[in-house]
Amino acid sequence: MLKILPVALVLALPTAAPGFERAYVKEAILSKEEEKTVIALAKKRGIKKIAEISTFTLLPTTARGISVKGVEELKDRQVSFKVLGVTYRKWTFPNAKPGKRDLQMGAFWAGPAGTRKQTILKVNKKEYRVASLQGLEIKECESILALFLAGKYTAGPGVNAEQLKQVDWKKPGGFWKRGERLSVQFPHKREGNGFFDLQLKPGKKEILITQLLQAIP
Repeated sequence: MLKILPVALVLALPTAAPGFERAYVKEAILSKEEEKTVIALAKKRGIKKIAEISTFTLLPTTARGISVKGVEELKDRQVSFKVLGVTYRKWTFPNAKPGKRDLQMGAFWAGPAGTRKQTILKVNKKEYRVASLQGLEIKECESILALFLAGKYTAGPGVNAEQLKQVDWKKPGGFWKRGERLSVQFPHKREGNGFFDLQLKPGKKEILITQLLQAIP
């Protein structure tokens, strides 16, 4: 199964039309005319106001894709926004073609837009967004994240302490509690190197990491 991974270099392009951000990798830069088609397609798929259009590479192949993000809606600590994946015939796999649920405009097509939700955590007046929060209260997650950010954690028996140096503590992916099992996810510091799943026992002053697994694409 292919992993969608952005390459390290993202070009900062001058804004040709106000209203949304662009985050294009160097191998996939949309022209003004191509952008117009993507915008029109996104609107037909329910994203009336666009916040960002980005492109990415489907590693380890050379195929490329497009993602359209709608404007965020904020309610208390909950953030939601629509996301649309767009396929471009010139950039995709040779035999790719639109599916039954896809809407096509020229060389571009897209299925229905999806909705993503995030929860905002606040630690030392800074905000951190997580994609999943299950079985825990927001304050509990903030306490755990605060300890990680402060470096107040210990590697338990069988946990490779050297691997912990590669964890990007500033980008929490999610928090889960199922019975007595508590786990969190953080990405690798280097783009494209996957993420870490940590099982832990939190204390008031320090966290004990009981297991560390790394998912590598």
